[in-house]
Amino acid sequence: MTNPAPSTATPLASRPGLLIVDDDPLIADSLSFLLEADFDVVSHASRAAAVAWLRQQATPPALALVDLGLPPCPHRPDEGYALIADLLAHSADTRIVVLSGQGEEAVARHARALGATEFVAKPAPPAALNALLRQLVRTQHEAPPVQAVLVGRSAPLERLRAQVEQYAGLPYPVLIEGESGTGKDIVANRLHAAGGNQRPFLALNCAAISPSLVEPTLFGHARGAFTGAQSARAGYFEEAANGTLFLDEIGELPLDLQAKLLRVLENGEFQRVGETRLRHSGARIVAATNRDLTAEVRAGRFRSDLYHRLGVFTISLPALRDMGEDRLLLLDHFRNRVCSQLDRPPFTLDAAAREAWLGYGFPGNVRELRNIVIRLATRYPGREIGCGELVAEFDPTAPAGPDEERDLAAVAAVHLRAGGFRLDARLREWESAYIDAAMRLARGNVSAAARLLGIARTTLYHRMEAPDRGHGADD
Repeated sequence: MTNPAPSTATPLASRPGLLIVDDDPLIADSLSFLLEADFDVVSHASRAAAVAWLRQQATPPALALVDLGLPPCPHRPDEGYALIADLLAHSADTRIVVLSGQGEEAVARHARALGATEFVAKPAPPAALNALLRQLVRTQHEAPPVQAVLVGRSAPLERLRAQVEQYAGLPYPVLIEGESGTGKDIVANRLHAAGGNQRPFLALNCAAISPSLVEPTLFGHARGAFTGAQSARAGYFEEAANGTLFLDEIGELPLDLQAKLLRVLENGEFQRVGETRLRHSGARIVAATNRDLTAEVRAGRFRSDLYHRLGVFTISLPALRDMGEDRLLLLDHFRNRVCSQLDRPPFTLDAAAREAWLGYGFPGNVRELRNIVIRLATRYPGREIGCGELVAEFDPTAPAGPDEERDLAAVAAVHLRAGGFRLDARLREWESAYIDAAMRLARGNVSAAARLLGIARTTLYHRMEAPDRGHGADD
């Protein structure tokens, strides 16, 4: 690793936070040393350690530099994929750069589909890496504020708008359900704003803070209530007053706190930690989850009474793959914003690329679409983009769009038209994706995973141990 070009160190107070997660101490220490002049660097060696640190921070880092091959399975990207989701659940604004030795194109595309902004293969020149990180911070700070708008004209989007308008002015709780990246925070903002509400709107991500800090964060605490509580402090319920309190990732709320939240929902009463005085909140609760809360209830991880109390009204957000040509409207929406922000001429898609765009499943939903637009605007300003250039941004394990599910030949046509297609490599990618999904659903139980896949356990063992599984290598 060569030293970067000399640069004037950024003052400590203005250095953006950078989280490095890499289990190789030499790499982590070297990167920390080379980047600390411009960034406030913190490094951790595992996903668990990184998430524990994140939950203790009042302000999330602006950037994260993540290795995909993390323990307990450093030869596979699974932990790194999970960490990308953890980081974005903690803060959707954190820009994630994957720095990985697992440089296969399928791995890179899937990391970007999950929400990573960039993928950089190891070894990376430190000067180039520093320049990339500084550029990401600059564009992050220059970005116009995201408005709570619902873009689209599809039937699912129109139903969503109608529900938002119907529920906006009511005092009752609303539960927003939907996959990651579908815009649950935007719907919560619309529920608040569409009701003509000039009162406070507060948002708390239940997955972003340590379980031990959730209660004082929600309800406040008295002075001396616990170590570090040097003064009394109001919680989110008090600060929200008669406005709206948005509880994102509500499925992460510990069971003991679910009972206390239920009490506030029923009569508005709560107590600060360390106090006996009853306080009252008139805040309207809007909660969101990407989990199946009915399954969580059956598993005993979520209270049935709280689920029914939160779901007085339920809004289910459509996945982007079900929104038809709204994908083109969202393309226009984000392209206009990004190109204006970057002061660059907009790119266009040729006919084949537009067909591929409409046929792609977008597993990362609107978040993935936005990131793809950012990359295209950066790499191809003023250019007409062809199908091959566009498909290079797609996750090969993504589900097909609704039209392609009825016509598998269309799926093949999109990929074949892009060029460079290898049937054996694509089949291995799909097999690896299904095996990984089955193992996650079966919580690592090989016999249960084999039953889900409809194959013998010995066959599954054999395929899991294949040296080229999921790498897309040519024979």
